[in-house]
Amino acid sequence: MNHEKFEDILIYFSKSLMGKENEEDILWDVAKNCIAKLGFVDCVVYLVNHNNVLVQKAAYGPKNPKDRTLYRPVEIPLGQGITGAVAKTMKAELILDTSQDPRYIEDDDYRLSEICVPIAYEDHLYGVIDCEHPEKGFFTDRHLKMLSAIASICAIKIKSVRSHSELLEKQDKIFQMREEMMELKLRALNSQLNPHFVFNSLNAIQYFITSQKNKLALDYFSTFSRLVRYYLKQLGEDTTPLYHEVDMLHWYLKLQKLRYDDSFAYTISMEKDNHNIEEAVIPSFVVLMLFENIVEQSSINQEIDQHFHIDIKSTTTSVILKVEYHCKNSDPHVPKNLDYREDILKWKDQVQLLNTAKGYNIAHETSSVRDKGIYKKSILLQLPNLV
Repeated sequence: MNHEKFEDILIYFSKSLMGKENEEDILWDVAKNCIAKLGFVDCVVYLVNHNNVLVQKAAYGPKNPKDRTLYRPVEIPLGQGITGAVAKTMKAELILDTSQDPRYIEDDDYRLSEICVPIAYEDHLYGVIDCEHPEKGFFTDRHLKMLSAIASICAIKIKSVRSHSELLEKQDKIFQMREEMMELKLRALNSQLNPHFVFNSLNAIQYFITSQKNKLALDYFSTFSRLVRYYLKQLGEDTTPLYHEVDMLHWYLKLQKLRYDDSFAYTISMEKDNHNIEEAVIPSFVVLMLFENIVEQSSINQEIDQHFHIDIKSTTTSVILKVEYHCKNSDPHVPKNLDYREDILKWKDQVQLLNTAKGYNIAHETSSVRDKGIYKKSILLQLPNLV
């Protein structure tokens, strides 16, 4: 085979593989052209799987009596046989007489010469091309050089296809997560502005108006308006300044107190003169949804004399929110309802989605104790400081 013929064959293989968009087409094209263009009688292409085992994926010759159907496909661990040895060392081998090589493994028939080259690129092994012939000494150094070049082209193409596939998969995951995040926000908004909350808040404001308590009516209506504007503004945002979230919490708890006839009290304490708190930025809706769960659940569970103490601290990397909650149960036989409303967003699901989609590493711990009719609950929430 002269130099010009060598180049023509490589160009042919390159053009033939150029339009292939999946690994199966690549491997079958290589196997077919090794027979058609190089004059071989048998060619098998292996890919290495995640268990470091070579698996037959394509073949031309006796191994495929029908199109793309392998006859008794075999699997070879790395290091076993000539094919496994080439895969392990990633060095091509030319065997002139297989009867003299104890590593030879008979597949569908015994053949006396074998040529085997790794499909590898940048020290990464993808598979092996293995060709056999019934005659001793059939393969030459020129064949070895040619097949090695073809294997390199094949490896580059496989890498390209896999990289493209990984990119598409990553993009699909990003799109899916974005959809889930938007659905999360919409569900959070729907949960916060559910009809009971909105109508009860407006009814309470209306009561103040009809009772001529105009100052209270204006105060609560202003709070309600600020809260709604905050919800709508944050719908398109992934993060929010900590101070804004604390303002939101004040507004929300104030309206919930009105809604539930002052059935609970709350205090919020923050470190004063703490630069980290002043600058801190946290994920949106996490604190909001946590307290929506707490307040609604306590109401459904008929708890009385409720008090929330919320303590907030901040460092350069995290914001720590600790909620100490205690109450009495008006009826000790009323079970704690942990799934108080079917359409409410599960707070843990929200946290898990944010950790998966954004890598926030939000952590939380909950502990509770009941002693002499007093129910105490402690929630520790650690959020990333995203400043």
